[in-house]
Amino acid sequence: MDSTCNCRSTVTEVATIRTTCPYCGTGCGLLVTSNGDGGIASLQGDPDHPANRGWLCSKGISLPETMAMDGRLQQPMVHGRPTSWDAALQQVANGFRDTLAQYGPQAVAFYVSGQLLTEDYYLANKLIKGFMGSANIDSNSRLCMASAVVGHKRAFGSDFVPCRYQDLEEADLLVVVGSNTAWCHPVLFRRMMAARQKGSDKRLVVIDPRCTATAQEADLHLAIQEGSDLFLWLGLLHYLHQQGALDQPFLRDRVQVDAEAFRLAAQQAGSPAEVARQTGVSEEQIMAFFELFRCTPRTVTLFSQGINQSEQGSDQVSAIINLHLATGRIGQPGMGPFSLTGQPNAMGGREVGALATLLAAHLEIENPEHRQLLQTFWDSPVLPDQPGRKAVDLFQDVADGIIKAIWIMGTNPLVSLPDPDAAAQALQRCPLVVVSDPVAHTETSQMAHILLPAQTWGEKEGTVSNSERCISRQRAFLPPFAEAKPDWWIIQEVARRMGFGKAFAYQEPAEIFQEYARLTAWKNQGERLLNLSGLARLTSQEYAELPPVVWPVMEQTTESLPLPRWPLPEGKARLLAVAHRPRSVSASAQTPLRLSTGRVRDHWHTMTRTGVSPRLSRHAALPTVEIHPQDALPRAIDHGQLVQISGNGTMLAKAVVTKQQRAGSLFVPMHWSSPFAYAGKCNVLLSNHRDPHSGQPGFKLAYAEVKALSSHWQGLLLSRQPLRWQEGNFWWARQPLATGIWLYSMEGLHPLHDWTQQSREWLQEVTTTTAPEWIDYSDSGSQRFRSACLHNGRILAAVYLGNPLPDPETLMELFALEKLADKQRMQLMLGSSIPSERSRTICACGSVTEAQILQTIASQPAITLEEIGQTLKAGIHCGSCRSEIKTILAQSIRY
Repeated sequence: MDSTCNCRSTVTEVATIRTTCPYCGTGCGLLVTSNGDGGIASLQGDPDHPANRGWLCSKGISLPETMAMDGRLQQPMVHGRPTSWDAALQQVANGFRDTLAQYGPQAVAFYVSGQLLTEDYYLANKLIKGFMGSANIDSNSRLCMASAVVGHKRAFGSDFVPCRYQDLEEADLLVVVGSNTAWCHPVLFRRMMAARQKGSDKRLVVIDPRCTATAQEADLHLAIQEGSDLFLWLGLLHYLHQQGALDQPFLRDRVQVDAEAFRLAAQQAGSPAEVARQTGVSEEQIMAFFELFRCTPRTVTLFSQGINQSEQGSDQVSAIINLHLATGRIGQPGMGPFSLTGQPNAMGGREVGALATLLAAHLEIENPEHRQLLQTFWDSPVLPDQPGRKAVDLFQDVADGIIKAIWIMGTNPLVSLPDPDAAAQALQRCPLVVVSDPVAHTETSQMAHILLPAQTWGEKEGTVSNSERCISRQRAFLPPFAEAKPDWWIIQEVARRMGFGKAFAYQEPAEIFQEYARLTAWKNQGERLLNLSGLARLTSQEYAELPPVVWPVMEQTTESLPLPRWPLPEGKARLLAVAHRPRSVSASAQTPLRLSTGRVRDHWHTMTRTGVSPRLSRHAALPTVEIHPQDALPRAIDHGQLVQISGNGTMLAKAVVTKQQRAGSLFVPMHWSSPFAYAGKCNVLLSNHRDPHSGQPGFKLAYAEVKALSSHWQGLLLSRQPLRWQEGNFWWARQPLATGIWLYSMEGLHPLHDWTQQSREWLQEVTTTTAPEWIDYSDSGSQRFRSACLHNGRILAAVYLGNPLPDPETLMELFALEKLADKQRMQLMLGSSIPSERSRTICACGSVTEAQILQTIASQPAITLEEIGQTLKAGIHCGSCRSEIKTILAQSIRY
């Protein structure tokens, strides 16, 4: 059987390629030129792409720094040993075929990712549902967008987002809830702020427990208590009803109303005073919001993970949609409920059915007519008639021995799932774990029996769909790394070896997309809003040149109707009755503080990409926990101190004591995993409680306690290679200091008795292939120790223990030398003669530090925010740092 991959794109060194950013769901267009050596020569925003119009955020700008091939999976591995593609694919096919034969379709599962392209997703879904007969395929999108899917389907009969990005600019009122848009979707936030500057009557309301960068730009910030969202929305619905502010003709003609919705709203949130009591916000602020919403017809409500990642996420989404249906604020310019997706192709996965509860092309798994339609179209032998297992339940079935073969594609669930240690134990017991991923060493890949090297962004071809339903092309501009293959090809080759070659005979992604587009149009008389009939006859050349396009794409037009006839009885949307219900978790004497998790500005997911960028690691270099001074004081926690957070499990982090955090609550970033920090995984704190409708975990509300830890020593270590430390009697976190230089910050949880021996153990990996020369300096009186490892006079690594610690930046000149002179060796041991605290990067786009901003303010005391931007080029790119610059400026003026 031929396993040759005929899918390499022709990449020329001088061509500028239009492609799409691999980060958030904004879907920004890029213009990229390869340097011909596996990297990027130039990168800029695509001014012709409708999503970003040429703008980029710090992560997009920094993509060239993330293209290093160190850490990539180079070739297939079976039980830790390299093998050929043919042998590895055959073992995968045999394993799944044997499992199906012995245990049936409930014993197999795929767990996929919003990083996959639509064509990859489509084939994975087709293989497991249409030819293995199992619905056990779920995506990490379950963890971020599943509640929005449920909310859309309940209200509209379809997972249809009824907004476009231009609505953000045409709205007079933007209500941002559960989203730090300035950091998580910076380009969209810049579009919002640019429109706001043009219209003096435009208002921004932010609903968030924390005073985020987004909240600092708001006209009104409602710092509601975590978990109280539904009281706010129910109260607003009741208030609008009482004020006669509902659009009665619209409700009569376009909406099927459950009258119970208004009764429950009155019962649970019958007055602004009651809403204030439940949310912890003043009645004056509640009334200001209610009146602003009532008086502003052009309103868009943007929501993201703060709404979705909740045990009541689906009902919270429905409550938001209810308000727009009740007031008729939907389907017109500047109006609607707008779900912002987190991953670059979470939407694409939803479109092609890569969730356990969906079929491809928005067909319903529990609808017999839809199943028959799909089975006929695919000419498949079998199709499940019930939903499969959702993410958390899927891994529980692995733990219980029900699922015996699992294929994990392009994601790291042993960090991203709640209670990831339980998921790790599950995979340890699973007879067959297959992982296809570009990265060689992740928590999940360590559990794999078979590892398959997948191509990554820049190497593969396909499409993605962003938050506004815009389909864009991702195009290859780099040759594949080593033996890496496209995900669609890997899936197809396994299918062929399982005996399904007739249905999996694609030569290129264009053929897969054409089939998917035909499916959306097949026997679709308008009852399915997802319709790509206008793209169903694309030639390979037309696919290669496909510009961004928003679905539905009909043969007659490429624009969706302003307000479609919903695929529900009588074509009416549904206004559903929802109510607040008690949570599964509550505070206790052991865990009295509320806990929420989320993102920082410049990192992404589990940092496999952003964690190698020096620029992106300077804004938030270490795992942290934000705590209000009122909570820090009785616990004797100082700013910057190492602390232990205890919940379902425990983690270690540095304390950030800030009044921007709500009192009684903690916030922990989600990004750090075992390659980047010891005990830095925040999801170990969380239990598996989830929304009963969507299966989405409640990442935004848990309970925890935090305590200060005693540090016996502090240290820094610089190394030319990343070190694979797993456990130890000390805490550490790593960041890239410069290209090829890694910085480790360390603190001792126990005393060190032999500094020299310990330094040798830490650097054992560095010295395995060389005959090192060691330089040591020890001062027991001042408890200071310095050690360096050299080879032929060139520094390989250096260790500094005991305060004062040097500024690592001052050591870069020494690391750049090929051979140290005697004087330079002494400098290496001493470190900086004037110790200085590292200055945090504020503007990652322009690489501007806090020290530079403070110095500019000191020299020009009357300087404005705009003048700082002109002088330092800070805050003029994506704008996500503007709130921090404002804070620095305000504090400097105050003092």
